[in-house]
Amino acid sequence: MAGHSKWANIKHKKARNDAARGKSWSKCSRAIMVAAKEGGSDPEKNLGLRYAIEEAKACNMPKDTIERAAKKGAGELGGQTFESIRYEGYGAAGVAVIVDILTDNRNRTAPEMRTIFGKFSGNLGATGCVGYLFDQRGVISIEQDKAPGEDELMELALEAGADDVELDDGLWSLTCDPTQFLDLKAAVDGADIECMSAQITMVPQNTVDVTGKDAGKILRLMDALEDHDDVQKVYSNFDISEEELAKLEG
Repeated sequence: MAGHSKWANIKHKKARNDAARGKSWSKCSRAIMVAAKEGGSDPEKNLGLRYAIEEAKACNMPKDTIERAAKKGAGELGGQTFESIRYEGYGAAGVAVIVDILTDNRNRTAPEMRTIFGKFSGNLGATGCVGYLFDQRGVISIEQDKAPGEDELMELALEAGADDVELDDGLWSLTCDPTQFLDLKAAVDGADIECMSAQITMVPQNTVDVTGKDAGKILRLMDALEDHDDVQKVYSNFDISEEELAKLEG
């Protein structure tokens, strides 16, 4: 979980500004539209849509915006058509990277992804080249100062289906099987605990320690991918120590 937690924390600090929040709402809207297109606009009958809505709520996306996106996706209001694509590749130091895309033009997006990877000493690989290094998990992240005591949090999480509760750099990560995600999220919400993020994600089985110039390249690659309008999610198995992060920030 170290790599996931580290990047989650970095992204949270980055997302504090309004521009980043606006971009996250745009990405959430696309995810909701695609889920609604595939299974309808009723979240009670569409599990994928429920997952997408939970992520949108975690980004403080307004309820009416969520509902409008679902109706657009289902064809009730009209709207764009997006295609879901997953790219896999490598960053500096052999770090594994997975990028989930929602695009209305794959002929535009593919070369742009290749360019971004190449700019930061990485390269796109074949489908499946790094996917086996990750497991799909439900992950709820909570800032330590917004969480109850350790014993209380662990008891609540484990009773609601979590199989791991970990504290890393001031961030609690509650991990569960995807089938338990909604129950775990409901338990956290029911206890009035504010989440930093809540999502179905890809968690690396092992992490790669990255230092020096490679660490800087990895962070710039992740930033560039996250900033691309077509990119929904970016997963990686890098880990960068606090000391290295301090040097980079300096």
